[in-house]
Amino acid sequence: MALVRQTFERTGDGTAAIRRRSAVVDRILIEMWRRAFTGNPGFNVSLLALGGYGRKDLFPFSDIDVLFAFADDKTEEQAREHVRAIVQGMWDIGLRASPASRTIKEAGRFDPDNLEFTLATLDRRFLAGQFPLYQQLHQTALPGLVLSEWNTITQKLGEIARARHAKFGNTIFHLEPNLKDCPGGLRDYHLAVWFALLFHLKETREWPRQRGGVFQSARGDAEAAFDFLAAARCFLHFRHNRDDNTLDWQSQDEAAANSIGLETRGTADPAYWMRTYYRHARVIYRRAVLLMENLPAPVSFYKQFRRRRTPIAGTDFVLDQGRIDILPGAQFSDTSAILRIFTLMATHGYTLSQGAEDRITDALPALAIHIPEGPYLWNSLREVLLGPHAAHALRTMHALGVLEMLLPEFHGIDALVIRDSYHRYTVDEHTFLTIDNVHGLRTPHHDYEQRLGQLLPEVDRLDLFLLALLLHDTGKARRDVEHTGQSVELADSFMARLDFDAEERETVLRLIKQHLEMSNALRRDIFDLENVRNFADKVGSPTLLKMLTLLTYADIKAVNPDALTPWKAENLWQLYMATANFMDRSVDEIRYHAAIDPTLLNRLRAMVPAAQYEGLGLFLEGLPQRYLQTRLPEHIRNHFQLAANLDKDPVQLDLRPLRQLFDLTVIARDRTRLFADVAGALAAWGMNIVKAGAFSNDQGVVVDSFQFSDVFRTLELNPSEKERFLKYLHDVVAQKVPVNHRLDGRRHSNHTANVKVEVATRLEFDSLSSTQSTLLQVIAQDVPGLLRQVALVLSTHGCNIEVALIDTEGETAIDVFYLTREGTKLSDPIQASLAADLTAALEELRAPAGA
Repeated sequence: MALVRQTFERTGDGTAAIRRRSAVVDRILIEMWRRAFTGNPGFNVSLLALGGYGRKDLFPFSDIDVLFAFADDKTEEQAREHVRAIVQGMWDIGLRASPASRTIKEAGRFDPDNLEFTLATLDRRFLAGQFPLYQQLHQTALPGLVLSEWNTITQKLGEIARARHAKFGNTIFHLEPNLKDCPGGLRDYHLAVWFALLFHLKETREWPRQRGGVFQSARGDAEAAFDFLAAARCFLHFRHNRDDNTLDWQSQDEAAANSIGLETRGTADPAYWMRTYYRHARVIYRRAVLLMENLPAPVSFYKQFRRRRTPIAGTDFVLDQGRIDILPGAQFSDTSAILRIFTLMATHGYTLSQGAEDRITDALPALAIHIPEGPYLWNSLREVLLGPHAAHALRTMHALGVLEMLLPEFHGIDALVIRDSYHRYTVDEHTFLTIDNVHGLRTPHHDYEQRLGQLLPEVDRLDLFLLALLLHDTGKARRDVEHTGQSVELADSFMARLDFDAEERETVLRLIKQHLEMSNALRRDIFDLENVRNFADKVGSPTLLKMLTLLTYADIKAVNPDALTPWKAENLWQLYMATANFMDRSVDEIRYHAAIDPTLLNRLRAMVPAAQYEGLGLFLEGLPQRYLQTRLPEHIRNHFQLAANLDKDPVQLDLRPLRQLFDLTVIARDRTRLFADVAGALAAWGMNIVKAGAFSNDQGVVVDSFQFSDVFRTLELNPSEKERFLKYLHDVVAQKVPVNHRLDGRRHSNHTANVKVEVATRLEFDSLSSTQSTLLQVIAQDVPGLLRQVALVLSTHGCNIEVALIDTEGETAIDVFYLTREGTKLSDPIQASLAADLTAALEELRAPAGA
């Protein structure tokens, strides 16, 4: 054994070491057998190696499993002293014997309480004694036992493996893994071989000629994984001088320093060494789990008559009881068909068969030539991200090399280890868990998950949010720099290749850039107004705040199972609420002044001619920060250039599509009823206003923004109507045509007969939250002309709308107006009078025609 150890320390070849120890023990036991049975060679007894020793995988301090097989009870009695001498001799010379004795008859009986013995006999080798007796056991007794109890053996084997996996959290990612028992460890390697052997025996009625063929592949990834684990386990045994399989911190450092299991000798970085371990463990774990999933499930009488294999249209794949398999003779040339498979996995939770996985991996070089580009690739990836089982599909894509083929930026964090006591998972697994955590909010298990889940439907672009999650930690591949900036660069590179528009890129990049801001704010007093104010200033946008809240929840929860405590989740929600309330209550206070912060002005100056510098400064001065922070610099520049043309035309309009909506910006000089007239004109054309905002600068230039849906698809189905629509809007704003007649007709034809849920009107005034304005919140039934009606009443009372925040949830309109009258807040009598008139006007709006 000293020679075995010296050779291992020189070569680092663990597989050779365990084979060599097996050969040494073989020679010793054969010699012991010869000496013990000298003079009694006729005993019908055989000596077999079992388990790891039977596989010739005898690690330095592993037990030595042997079986003494007897023809019958009489022979066992006669040979008892000889057997005892051999076992005693093994212990005397330092071999930890684990012997078993069975007659042929006993060996052919199944003991459900001792599955370990049956599994050990699957890995058996003849050592000494009567070879015909071994053949009888090998060819008759054991095959008969396994075939007769096949279902029981495989089901119990699967149950034991699942229980073991569950004990370790069903993950390969542990800070100090056990090389033998953890998912992806040596037990899983042997588990896969056992399953393959059992399936082969059931199908052919004979043992496979070559044990372990399940793991043989053109890539040799499973064989390489075993070699690495064998080297690492030999290292641990020799290091501790006992059967110790736990890879603790110190062992990792020492293994890396000696490049244990690596092809190159010398010193390796511990994080890199553990990265290699996780990659190998992932290969073994996936194969073991896939083979377990092949176990036949109990089939009902009805299901026996159902069609089991359903072709997947447009692909060479079939669906078989939740598992996607590949048709024989299929040829891979269509990457889009492969991506469609992963979409199905993300949507329904299907898994791939082992054959399908192998074929996809083998075909990657050919598929890489036909990678879809631009919007098509993004459409395929977004379908995966939006599926409730997105993390499952992404893990499979990652394990097969498909994800890196489509997204090379992800390769740097493959199995990347963060070596501290806080991070439990590798960076890639952490990323998948964040996506899993977001989708998990659809089925909440805790009160805080239920509250956070309410924000999910309010994220306008869930696809972009999930893309940001997928890319948010890619910069950790560069450990010598701060990872957030690097992640932004990698994300920008990816989106540039896929032709994302400027607004989409800005959304993703801004979210990645600020993805740690809320975690940082949580480390301070969340009830400190200054902390809330600083955080709100950094975030700027309520939409971004919602996404950051969800991202922070998912990010913290994915660090380790205990990272997100109920207390921390409660603090996260309290910080969200405090910041959201601060944003809503202070939007009229925070206005832009170039003298205080010239950054935006300087940035925009680079986008306009020098002759427009002065005009640009005047346009920006006094605009609410909310307007500036919810728009891209390109949009602000465009609005400025429109405002510069007000002397030529007093009404400037900008209409552009915005996903399923339209975004309209109206720029004009302030006048009474301006906001009301635009709202009325949109309602008159049957447009449903979803969101709106009213903003003005110190020069009295108004920038009103409306997002609306074209309910009757007027502009989509009749492109020529767009010019007429814009002309009508222009003329209404310019006060050339009245809006009343057309709007009244629209309202009467779309009366509240179609209302499904009745919403009671509620008015709330608040003069305390803002230092500048009185807040009015209107909650009412969303009916055509509602926004215009409210704005008209406000105008008749001499109220100036400083900022308007308009939102719609289903059939409920939730509108907040920041109001002043003659430059001050509204007095109590004005509020009372306004409330009475608003209530009457809204009731009239809901009343049936002619009532």
